[in-house]
Amino acid sequence: MSLSRLLQLASPTLPVGAYSYSQGLEAAIEAGIVKDAASAQEWIGDVLELSVARLEAQVLRAQIASPSQALNDFFVATRESAELRAETLQMGASLAKLLREFSIEIAIEDPAFPTSFAAAVRHWKIEPREAVVAYLWSWLENQVMAAVKAVPLGQTAGQKILLSLGERLEALADLEIPEENWSNFAPRLAILSARHETQYSRLFRS
Repeated sequence: MSLSRLLQLASPTLPVGAYSYSQGLEAAIEAGIVKDAASAQEWIGDVLELSVARLEAQVLRAQIASPSQALNDFFVATRESAELRAETLQMGASLAKLLREFSIEIAIEDPAFPTSFAAAVRHWKIEPREAVVAYLWSWLENQVMAAVKAVPLGQTAGQKILLSLGERLEALADLEIPEENWSNFAPRLAILSARHETQYSRLFRS
């Protein structure tokens, strides 16, 4: 049963609006940094390893183990732009609303997406490592779908990126970093995300 629940959480059909965000990728395309399959894979892989795995996944693991309002607020504060902050709060609120329909309550106010995801993981007794792998996969799949639309790339190119970067997920899920060493230091991502807020032509909300 937990496997089916985990697949449900990681599914692109989860009604949280993930498809409407690119997390700075669209701005990287506009700037000419991402222009083909190779550069898309490099960009997505760097953000995955240097930011998502080293902070977001660490927060998720901690929230699974022991939910905390302070940790939720910390994560929201680490979002470097208005778009990234709005994204995690909107997705977190949407997932929390869905979970309430399943009689799963979240005591934390204004939950970020990792906080709401962690609440579902705890309630359904999903193994934490598997949950982190699924969370990373969901993020990766959304990024690749955004690249397929916006670069644009063919579906086969997108699947090749998923195949290549997907092989890194289990090792990244095993990465347990002491809290004092958590980091999402990716200044180019932060700058491009901020620029996206005033980008004239765009498909995505971040």
